[in-house]
Amino acid sequence: MGKQTKITDLKKELRFLYHVAQTVHSLEIGELFKEIVKVASQITKADSCLIYVLDKKKRELVLRASKNPHKDLLQRITLKLGEGITGWVAREKKPVAISEGAVRDSRFKLFRSLPEDKFEAFLSVPIINKIGVVGVINVQHKKKHIHSDMEIDLLSAIGKLVGGALENALLIEESLALKEALELRKLIERAKGILMKKNNLNEDEAYRKIQKESMDSRKSLKEVSEAVILAERILRH
Repeated sequence: MGKQTKITDLKKELRFLYHVAQTVHSLEIGELFKEIVKVASQITKADSCLIYVLDKKKRELVLRASKNPHKDLLQRITLKLGEGITGWVAREKKPVAISEGAVRDSRFKLFRSLPEDKFEAFLSVPIINKIGVVGVINVQHKKKHIHSDMEIDLLSAIGKLVGGALENALLIEESLALKEALELRKLIERAKGILMKKNNLNEDEAYRKIQKESMDSRKSLKEVSEAVILAERILRH
């Protein structure tokens, strides 16, 4: 490789790293996943990119994002630490690059619902912050692909750069989920109170009535509770 080519590659790496460093820390989690997938795919020209996030309580990796649409599989595919190549990368905090026949690797765990698992080439790097592993980035190619040192090093650097941002985004997501759960609980309590008073029901009977309406109407508990509260408000006025 000539000196000019090395300089060009270095400039390219720096552009990617600068872009990531400047953008990821202000993104909410959905946009952050999109940005990681986009950058990882650009770097490697991959046919697939999957992002797994570590659930620290369960000590397992959860599929959270994909370049190819897999809405029905997101948050449903999980791996224990050390399980599959992805789990091995998370546990060892080291990248793995396989140019062909990835499925034949002794560490590989096959998910038949993921078409990408039949792809030839596989590159996996950990997402790391100051505390430890936050997740894993996997990129795959349908055909044989020899990963260059630049691809491996650059994707590994991206994994380190986004670690802090991903941790922060996950904390915000958890906080919002707790807030939503609290608000839902308050709504249900109000709806139960209305039904208890109106229909002379006890607390359990009122809750079961809300549950039954939710199942029968295929509406969420939130929607049913809001409807009960709204109906009571209309009758009152």
